[in-house]
Amino acid sequence: DRDAARPFASLFRVGGGGGGGGGEKIVSSLGVNSGGKEQTNDIMIESLRGEHAAERSIEEVCAILRADSSSGLSSAEAARRRGVHGYNEFDAPEEEPMWKKYAEQFKNPLIALLLCSALVSILMKQFDDAISITVAVVIVVTVGFVQEYRSEKTLEQLGKLVPPTCTVIRDGREGHMLARELIPGDLVLLHTGDRIPADLRLVYAVDLQLDESSLTGETEPKRKQIEAIAVGSGRSEKDDDSSPMGGGHVDHLHSVVFMGTLVCSGHGKGIVISTATNSQFGDVYKLLQAEESPKTPLQKSMDQLGTQLSIYSFGIIAFIFIVGLVQGRNVLDMFTIGVSLAVAAIPEGLPIVVAVTLAIGVIRMAKRRAVVKKMPAVETLGCVTVICSDKTGTLTKNEMTATVVITPEGEKAEVTGIGYSSVDGQCIFRGERVIGHSHPAIGQIVEVGCVCNNAKVDGETVIGQPTEGALVVLARKTHLEKTRAQYHRLQEIPFTTDTKWMAVLAETIPGDVNSRAFFVKGAVDRVLEKCEYYLKDGSRPTPLDESTRRVILDEARNAALTGLRVLGLARGTSLNTLVFTGCVGMFDPPRPGADEAIAAVKSSGVDVKLITGDSMETAQSIGGRLGIFNPSTDTCLSGHEVDRMSDNELELVIRSVTVFYRASPRHKLKIIKALQNMGEVVAMTGDGVNDAAALKKADIGVAMGKCGTDVCKEAADMILCDDDFSTLKEAIEEGKGIYHNITNFVRFQLSTSVAALSLIAASTIFHFENPLNAMQILWINIIMDGPPAQSLGVEPVDGDIIRQPPRNTRTPMLSRKLVGQILSSALIIVAGTLWVFYKEMSADNKITPRDTTMTFTCFVLFDMWNALSCRSATKSIWEIGILRNRAFCISVSGSLLCQLAVIYWTPLQHIFQTEALSLLDLVFLTGLSSTVFIFNEGRKLYEKRSASFVHHPHSVNHM
Repeated sequence: DRDAARPFASLFRVGGGGGGGGGEKIVSSLGVNSGGKEQTNDIMIESLRGEHAAERSIEEVCAILRADSSSGLSSAEAARRRGVHGYNEFDAPEEEPMWKKYAEQFKNPLIALLLCSALVSILMKQFDDAISITVAVVIVVTVGFVQEYRSEKTLEQLGKLVPPTCTVIRDGREGHMLARELIPGDLVLLHTGDRIPADLRLVYAVDLQLDESSLTGETEPKRKQIEAIAVGSGRSEKDDDSSPMGGGHVDHLHSVVFMGTLVCSGHGKGIVISTATNSQFGDVYKLLQAEESPKTPLQKSMDQLGTQLSIYSFGIIAFIFIVGLVQGRNVLDMFTIGVSLAVAAIPEGLPIVVAVTLAIGVIRMAKRRAVVKKMPAVETLGCVTVICSDKTGTLTKNEMTATVVITPEGEKAEVTGIGYSSVDGQCIFRGERVIGHSHPAIGQIVEVGCVCNNAKVDGETVIGQPTEGALVVLARKTHLEKTRAQYHRLQEIPFTTDTKWMAVLAETIPGDVNSRAFFVKGAVDRVLEKCEYYLKDGSRPTPLDESTRRVILDEARNAALTGLRVLGLARGTSLNTLVFTGCVGMFDPPRPGADEAIAAVKSSGVDVKLITGDSMETAQSIGGRLGIFNPSTDTCLSGHEVDRMSDNELELVIRSVTVFYRASPRHKLKIIKALQNMGEVVAMTGDGVNDAAALKKADIGVAMGKCGTDVCKEAADMILCDDDFSTLKEAIEEGKGIYHNITNFVRFQLSTSVAALSLIAASTIFHFENPLNAMQILWINIIMDGPPAQSLGVEPVDGDIIRQPPRNTRTPMLSRKLVGQILSSALIIVAGTLWVFYKEMSADNKITPRDTTMTFTCFVLFDMWNALSCRSATKSIWEIGILRNRAFCISVSGSLLCQLAVIYWTPLQHIFQTEALSLLDLVFLTGLSSTVFIFNEGRKLYEKRSASFVHHPHSVNHM
């Protein structure tokens, strides 16, 4: 059986056919025997949507699908249906050949410009230039290809959530088969731990709970049952079955289970209602195919830079060509000179620096527990203006923690300690620690929460529901964790969305009929409805009057307004005459350092928006604790309100909205598009299957490493291994640092390039003697593109960089300010070098080896001082530290030693036509060439003082 051995990815088929057929309704031929003659009737077999199936009874669904809820389909009928339905797998588009993917890397304008330069160099027989440019291009293109090849696996990963096998009843017999063989009408058995193989309408369920977080974003398992929901409640006004996101409301469809979700507990049986692309999971697949990842800001900047350099190159050619015509010189000679200078002006080292700088950024982020899948995404974080973040697990620890216990009289016990660790936590009531039943009013509440509970805590990990885990940890803190073992459970009435409470009937061990009691927990108002008494002082059942009932509800409401999830607890011999014991308030605590990280990010001009499925009170509370929500200036928006708004209406209000509550993953895409339409650069965090399209659409998608699904991780640009928002702050620092390093390289290389070209162009055009020979020019070229230049790309990230605002992605890399800095540095280098040249030459009016050596060494030293000042655009070398960038120190020291070898070593003197200089010459040249460094450091100081004066004019005047 070759198919049985195929891995998860085999559920993708390349090419046409299969994959859910041609629509929701398809035709199957059923043979009907009549009067000894076989007749073929065409019967419409529907592939039902989840909301439609949930509204119909089991009998109706069986009739529509021609299915049997006890014996399943026959093998012959299944084979016939597969002929028209196809297999339960997704049709991935046919992959492009490797060579085509590689060729696409050459579409970058800067790469195209470099290739044209190499071609021109070959035509002009400058083969050394052609080889160096070609090698640079091949390195950059290969790095980009490898990155893209490794990261573009999103569609393939969808198959990993679909199991290769499942348990099916066919011909009345139970058996295992490949999930790809399922068709509508099949009968599937479900057990704890199973991944759902297709969308199913349940026909049988016992304590069946499913983890649907990958579709809904909610962490609480959903309890499933077989009763149909009310007609019309399966769809909202905004649902549109024809759209990829149609029927997106799935959390209330309790009689339907969806492909890719997980069975947490219980068992059941369901009829397949839709497969492959017709399933809810298929909606995400179609949406993911429709969304394209936008170009990163750095890629746009590089494209723009390539275009600018092309224009400047043609400008140089045109200028020299016109000057030549005016002077009456040979047209071909002038054209050749112009093209040569233009080719030399193009920084072939830039793509390598960009690739190396990004790669180092990726390595740095890996050390900070963030996996960056697409290299340009590292820099994108430096441009982010809005972060849309999940609450659970990202800003909070995803560890529900009981913080307060409230008696029916309104007295409170404080619970210390955070998370599922009970080592450092205590329960304090009236200033005393609660141990066992030392304080009966609290002990009785904790006991009910411990017995009416299915969770286990293993170390600091909860097996079961988080809220129940919090109650177990509370029992540990009060030394009542063994209470559950003292009771024998007789019956459990599970929690449902309708009742909103759970009950357990238990008796003490050994079985004592007189000790039988119901232990109940749930929503406070629903539990109170079943209570006729309350426990006064923890010992005396007292009739529950209206005033006490109001006190209990008011205390619960006040606790909820602070962001707590409040549970009511009760016990009694009958479910209708319970004794209310009290309430427990719990919340998911913020991650340590999350508030500081948010404050640091916001101080740099980045907005942070919270998107959660919680209630408004909880969302506002956690937003307030973390510094995201300010009641006086910020507003909240519910997922329902987002649904009702048009795109334009949402864009009008979205800037002031910092909290989106009762929001599901399907709202994220609409929020992202609204922000991007307003020119924002958006980072989006997510962990579910339905988050995949939003993550792909965002400028940078950030997936959760611990709780994120495979699909979500593959659609994202970056994965937070520890699910911690603080890591996002560090990534923003890295992104800003990378762009600064690239601009520092551009500043250095272009200023050196312009200076060298100006020397050559001036001497050529105006018939001056050339101050540098060919070998010396080649050496300067090596310095421009070699280790000193490359080392600028690995400058460590400045600690203050997080406070700088995000860069404007509309501003080109070669801004007016940067061009001014490049030209001013180049002017100083040219003036100084020409002065030395003519000073030395004026002694005998002829060019000697000493003249060229002095000029050559002067230019190289100017280069080194210029590189030193280019390490930071805003800070002086003393602020950033001379020795902080070891790579720079080593490369500059190596370049200076090589320069001394060129001057003093005889073999190299012959090659470069140099001669030895005196110590006084070197001191003179060092002092002169330092003027470019002094000028740039002075400019930084002036700009800093000007900026300080603008921000604090009064303090400056006072001084």
